[in-house]
Amino acid sequence: MDTIFPNRIHIIGSVGSGKTTLARTLSTRFHIPYYELDNVVWERAEPNDIRRSEADRDAMLLSIVNKKCWIIEGAHLKWVSPSFCRADLIVFLNPSYSTITYRIITRFIKQRLRLEQAHYTPTWDMFKKMFEWSATYQREGRYQIQDTLEDYPGKVVVVKDLKQLKQRLEHWRSPIEQQERTSG
Repeated sequence: MDTIFPNRIHIIGSVGSGKTTLARTLSTRFHIPYYELDNVVWERAEPNDIRRSEADRDAMLLSIVNKKCWIIEGAHLKWVSPSFCRADLIVFLNPSYSTITYRIITRFIKQRLRLEQAHYTPTWDMFKKMFEWSATYQREGRYQIQDTLEDYPGKVVVVKDLKQLKQRLEHWRSPIEQQERTSG
């Protein structure tokens, strides 16, 4: 039995867990706009990004979650409860440490070779920070996410690898696909 794809999705996980890739994929397939929480926190500017005030950041998040359809992705946890509350589905990407490490290295190489775009300058310092963030996530972050998501029963899907999620996606249809199936 096919089910209609949810209109409001929050994707959370560590750096290198696949959040942005998944958000882009779902956005393209289901015609739902996606938003990166880093772009809510940071106003993109040259030569350096500017951190928004907490009030501006929170107002921007509310303007997104009050829309009919959205996909939000990011590693942020403490200030995003409005998104969790409004979400139809929360996807917690929790791959293995080796997968995350591989993705951090691969991303860095692609960004340094300018094969992949970044919102930041891919410096060696940033590369080091990604490993620090990943280690903190392994020690603490994933458990904090698990504890927080217990407050949203029935909305949460924990995914260790994208193969699990792809199997689930096979049963979901966008409202447009559902309409075509019933009218055809």
